[in-house]
Amino acid sequence: MTTLAPATLFRFATAGSVDDGKSTLVGRLLHDSKAILSDQLDQIAHVSRRRGFAHADGIDFALLTDGLRAEREQGITIDVAYRYFATAQRSFVLADCPGHVQYTRNMVTGATTADAVVVLIDGRKGVLEQTRRHLAVTALLRVPHVIVAVNKIDLLDYAEAAYRPVEAQVRAVAGELGLSDVHVLPVSALEGDNVVDRSGRTPWYDGPALVKLLETLPSADELDRDEEPLRLPVQIVLRPQGALSPELVAADPGAVDRLRDYRAAAGRIASGRIRVGDRVQVLPSGIATTVAAVELGGVPLAEAAAPQSVAIRLADDVDVARGSTIVAEGTAPEPAKEISAQLFLLDERPLATGDRVLVKHGTSTVPGIVAEITERRDLDTLAHVPADRLHVNEIGRARIRLAEALPVEPYRVSRESGSFLVIRPADGHTIAAGTVDG
Repeated sequence: MTTLAPATLFRFATAGSVDDGKSTLVGRLLHDSKAILSDQLDQIAHVSRRRGFAHADGIDFALLTDGLRAEREQGITIDVAYRYFATAQRSFVLADCPGHVQYTRNMVTGATTADAVVVLIDGRKGVLEQTRRHLAVTALLRVPHVIVAVNKIDLLDYAEAAYRPVEAQVRAVAGELGLSDVHVLPVSALEGDNVVDRSGRTPWYDGPALVKLLETLPSADELDRDEEPLRLPVQIVLRPQGALSPELVAADPGAVDRLRDYRAAAGRIASGRIRVGDRVQVLPSGIATTVAAVELGGVPLAEAAAPQSVAIRLADDVDVARGSTIVAEGTAPEPAKEISAQLFLLDERPLATGDRVLVKHGTSTVPGIVAEITERRDLDTLAHVPADRLHVNEIGRARIRLAEALPVEPYRVSRESGSFLVIRPADGHTIAAGTVDG
């Protein structure tokens, strides 16, 4: 048998207020890491010249990320754009999130699976309400690492005296939100200071450049995700489909008997490890059995770990279906018919106490009702204020009563099994993203 390790990958999201230079920063990251094709670079250079953009590099780096025509025409970013690039040390998936207040909900999409969030601040403006909102979302989603890039340090004459008060503002807000692993650094996205390499124009800054920081921070997969208890939401149950070909039967007469009994539960491991011979339980029934085989693409493995997608064969004929969850024996969470959670509203229509909803947790979707909305967070003061409904982009706390019990866990324990989506039954639109309290 074979043991395969998950590929090393670092996922990060970028966020910032309008005109803070986020698109320029992302564009420079892509350009300096050689992630831009030559024909795309030529096109961007042509557009830059046509607009009269004057810079030593000859291109407007922001155009490398503002790929939609509407974004280019308006000079704004209006949707999450996923970019892929690599350095000699690491491969990256970058979720470039929009800066306008009305698109803050898109940040939830980009940051949910991120190992880090890079929040950009215009050093001349300091911490704004939108900065607080982005940091609050980051805290809500418990992103492992937070990087705050104080941009446009070139327009502050690279002065330490101008940078330090902004850094103090950031750390004060981070402390209020309970963010601990926060890295603050001065950058100039336009000039490239402290983006790929340390800048000689900020000798008073002794930390790493942005790219070096991204290369060295541990990803969620490299932390303790595979040391957490096994959680494998079942996506599909695999069974033989159709008749076997005469050629296969002739070449391997035993294939009929083997495939007749073949049955495997397939899904993506959310956390933990699974090995042949492990004792597991299948939820919601709670029935225990033994792992008979672990397979990846038909190849038998001795073990697998998060976030690999595998097929598991069980020793006993246990009832397992899409929506089931396979967990390590003795670690099963108590299925809950009521969830107390924080919600981030994604839909233009408000969510109110008494609304009927669908709750999607892992591969399960069950009906529910909003039993109570208790509060929302005031992003000006970061205080919690009473509320009975939530509007788009607001963060609040609610209780949701479920028609069927789900094996949820506190989000602080597991980002995978502690998160869920709230869906409107009438049209299937996603209303909110939720994280389980506890």
